[in-house]
Order: sequence, then C-alpha cells, then structure tokens
Amino acid sequence: MAFTKMQGAGNDYIYIDNRNEVVKNPAELSPKISDRHFGVGSDGLVLICSSDKADIRMRMFNPDGSESEMCGNASRCVARFAWERFFQKEKDEFDLETGAGIKHIVIHHNGKNFQSATIDMGAPILEPEQIPVAAPTNRIRIDGREFTCVSMGNPHAVTFVDSVQTAPVLTKGPAYEMDKAFPRKANIEFVEVLSPTHAKMRVWERGTGETLACGTGSCATLVACVLNGKTEREINLELLGGTLHIEWREDNSHVMMTGPAEFVFEGTFDE
Repeated sequence: MAFTKMQGAGNDYIYIDNRNEVVKNPAELSPKISDRHFGVGSDGLVLICSSDKADIRMRMFNPDGSESEMCGNASRCVARFAWERFFQKEKDEFDLETGAGIKHIVIHHNGKNFQSATIDMGAPILEPEQIPVAAPTNRIRIDGREFTCVSMGNPHAVTFVDSVQTAPVLTKGPAYEMDKAFPRKANIEFVEVLSPTHAKMRVWERGTGETLACGTGSCATLVACVLNGKTEREINLELLGGTLHIEWREDNSHVMMTGPAEFVFEGTFDE
C-alpha cells in the first residue's frame, strides 16, 4: 500500500489515504509500520478518511496498536496533506473530524507555498471525571510530585520542573502514564518555564514513549501554565523537535495551536 511520511515539529507519523487504500486492521498495521528497525519508523499511523460530518477525517493509532482520540501535530500534517492533495491549494479553511470532535483549520501560505497551519483545538476539559482522572480535582500528587490534569480530547498530566534536560521523562514517564489515577492512562508533560511568554516541554506520550513533540500536550501545557500563574495566555513552546505557538483565548476558552507540517518521503509497504 502507498504511504506518506510526514512530521510536525519532529512528531512523525505514517499517513495513508484511506479513501484509496483500505486498511483492514490498523491496530495490527500500526506496530509493524511504526517499528523503526523493521518497519518504516514513526510515532504511529494516521488514516486520512472521508467524512460525513466534516471536510476530512483522521484516525490515529499509536505504535502499540491502541487508537488515540486526537493528535495535534498529526492534525496539522493531515491539514497540509488535504490542502495540497484534496483541495489543490484552493481551500484555505476547512474542518477536520477527529475522535475528539470537529477541529477547524486555517492554512497559512505564501502564494502556493505552505508555511504553517493553525488548529482550533477547542476548549480544555478540566473536570476530573471527564479528563478522566480518579481524583476530586484536576490537581493531583504522585510520589510527591504535583500534576495539573487537562484533557484536550485526550488525557494529559502536566508537571513543572527546574530543567527539562534533567527531568525524569524516561525513568518516571512510563510509571506516571500507567498510574492508577488515570483510568485511560495519560500523556505526561514535563515543563520548564523560561518567561511569561516562553517555556520548554518534554513529553512521555501514552502508548508511544518520549516523542519530539506533542500538539495536544502543548495545548494542555499552556492551560496548566495559566492555571498555575506561570505564563500569559499566549506563548512560544519549545519542544525537542521545534517550536509551537499556543494561545488560550479568553473570549471563548478555545486553545489555538500554530506550527509546521512537512513531507518527509513516500513509498509502499507490504501489509
């Protein structure tokens, strides 16, 4: 089957146009095609599908075969893919159906050259039972460390550190992801605040491990920063794979994410 590899801020996925290539069992295909030694190598598999609710639909699968509700960086890549291949660069705004609802997309370009995409990620969810987190509030402690829990359609737990370079992402991330406080597991963000408009973040992604970037995690990070009085409502967030611009709007509480989306290569894979 034909595939396209794309990356957004280093968060790389394999994209398959599911309108043309029918993937019978994506939960089985994702671990095979995502394997960095025996497959193509990626942070997961994304199917680009037709939609009866929006202009296009995406389904995202982690390297362990589990399906995730949403991925912000993958959404931007789907947006660029659709803008160039489905809409022939003639439609700059459109809607994307995800497991976390309909997301509105704006393409920024210079003439016919893609520059970036802005995704309206919607309002964050802070109610514990909806995140979900098994606690009376969205503020919890695990092994003495404080977390602010936020859902951007998928569960996140944000903790603040003195330095992301020395943060225990690899040593503690797996245990935090699987902690009993998270009924559906959680993505874990380690955040270093540099100024009211600038922060750094590393992420341990649910079902994947450490990745170079996480779009929904970046949005959850800003929300946690604001709730804890760490930053303003608009920041540049520095990730291992690049920088995203995140804004949490006061008028409608929606989080806006702007960042890159790049084609890497194309090929075929024998399922």
